[in-house]
Amino acid sequence: MGEEDYYLELCERPVQFEKANPVNCVFFDEANKQVFAVRSGGATGVVVKGPDDRNPISFRMDDKGEVKCIKFSLENKILAVQRTSKTVVLPEKRSLKLLKSHNINVNWYMYCPESAVILLSTTVLENVLQPFYFRAGTMTKLPKFEIELPAAPKSTKPSLSERDIAMATIYGQLYVLFLRHHSRTSNSTGAEVVLYHLPREGSCKKVHILKLNRTGKFALNVVDNLVVVHHQDTETSVIFDIKLRGEFDGTVTFHHPVLPARSIQPYQIPLAGPAAVTSQSPVPCKLYSSSWIVFQPDIIISASQGYLWNLQVKLEPIVNLLPDKGRLMDFLLQRKECKMVILSVCSQMLSESDRVALPVVATVFDKLNHEYKKYLDAEQSYTVAVEAGQSRSNPPLKRPMRTQAVVDQSDLYTHVLSPFTENKEMPHKFVIAVLMEYIRSLNQFQITVQHYLHELVIKTLVQHNLFYMLHQFLQYHVLSDSKPLACLLLSLESFYPPAHQLSLDMLKRLSTANDEIVEVLLSKHQVLAALRFIRGIGGHDNISARKFLDAAKQTEDNMLFYTIFRFFEQRNQRLRGNPSFTPGEHCEEHVAFFKQVFGDQALMRPTTF
Repeated sequence: MGEEDYYLELCERPVQFEKANPVNCVFFDEANKQVFAVRSGGATGVVVKGPDDRNPISFRMDDKGEVKCIKFSLENKILAVQRTSKTVVLPEKRSLKLLKSHNINVNWYMYCPESAVILLSTTVLENVLQPFYFRAGTMTKLPKFEIELPAAPKSTKPSLSERDIAMATIYGQLYVLFLRHHSRTSNSTGAEVVLYHLPREGSCKKVHILKLNRTGKFALNVVDNLVVVHHQDTETSVIFDIKLRGEFDGTVTFHHPVLPARSIQPYQIPLAGPAAVTSQSPVPCKLYSSSWIVFQPDIIISASQGYLWNLQVKLEPIVNLLPDKGRLMDFLLQRKECKMVILSVCSQMLSESDRVALPVVATVFDKLNHEYKKYLDAEQSYTVAVEAGQSRSNPPLKRPMRTQAVVDQSDLYTHVLSPFTENKEMPHKFVIAVLMEYIRSLNQFQITVQHYLHELVIKTLVQHNLFYMLHQFLQYHVLSDSKPLACLLLSLESFYPPAHQLSLDMLKRLSTANDEIVEVLLSKHQVLAALRFIRGIGGHDNISARKFLDAAKQTEDNMLFYTIFRFFEQRNQRLRGNPSFTPGEHCEEHVAFFKQVFGDQALMRPTTF
């Protein structure tokens, strides 16, 4: 299997710690994401490492017996050590204050640091879970809920194991994940993961069921809002996305794996040691090892090898594993690092080898513009609220986050549409259809179309001499009026004479000042177009000769300069009876340049009647 087929990988720079052995015990703190390596009960040293820690923390403590658990408080201020089932020791003397107490029989507990929620397992079957929520020194009791256990043979007593429960935040909501090894429905084979939504207010509800279609040993991670289920027997993993459409039965939504099962990408353990030793080839890491321990949301620890990894999703391989472009877009738009992959999918679907049908192109554009419009609306609401003085409201207003799912017009123009129109092998009808499809989609979502997209359409039409189509697009306002577009039309007059009038009509509709139009044309080196425009509105007797000669000279086109120079000589002759420029016109420099290039004899002589 090539590297392009693995969609899960272990991070490149894992946290390394001393391997677990009879002398060295290893603990993991889920709140701080720290690994504790405790040697000889702490007497010969404790080393603490975390994913973001540049410098590990090292200290010693007296060996007062076996350490069952060891953790730091947040920000590493207080150390707590548990050596018996009923006592926790703080090595530094501190006073503790009881804030609140609840009497409850607890089988086991689970804590989710990201959401500050603790789950307590109660009752004989262990399947009634009591959540508590911690915030700002207070503890709130949330409604308890029951996990439905699978039917078990009469000889065995069913119970809920801590191993089969996980808590994770997915798409900003807290879920309790239950790994049910046998489905409740008799006609269904294989295990499933049941997701219970645990809100801050209201009761916990069963909302999603992830169908695994296999049995055996499983482990769960959550990466980039995807539920990853590892299967030890086959040494493969699958991913589920609860935002993708599933099968809804009126109560819960059933989901199948987004992609075929694949192994995590093979990982080489780098050899540490002197340069001479590291020249040996790296050792392949045993994936899905029985010594692996998985923690939420995305942590995998191998205590026997001394590594802590973060699990990561690779998006590029998924592009070829998910042929349905609409579903692929739905999937990619929910991922953190998606923009460049989305743009490459758009380019790929418009390439000669992988070209898709126009309705598929339309679907993809609509999905992109749906996200784009959501962001534009949120941005506008924020701006209105700030202008209305609500920026100091409570809770404070937050500016909308521009995620990578916002693919705007400049992104698509630069990375996809502009290169696409330059492909000479592509049938021009398809090129124009794609451009118009994108403009249609923008209009459908009431997004103002940027003028450079209209320009791209016009340039493509002109390139293929499709002037009748251009005329129709303008006549029926398929292409929106804008000054840059009008200037582009003016410049096309030599290819297509009616473009001049189309342009003037557009500028009149835009109520544009004539001198502004001339300035825009001159700035784009459209000197002849500017002159034709000014003659068309009868203003050519009052324009500055120097301004036009400056612009003509900047083009470095001597014949253009000759034409413009001759025009103003003729104007001078007509208005003053002499082709020469007056000192007030400040054209001496241009007269000298004309003589230098074309010679004195080329200057116009005064005509006498």
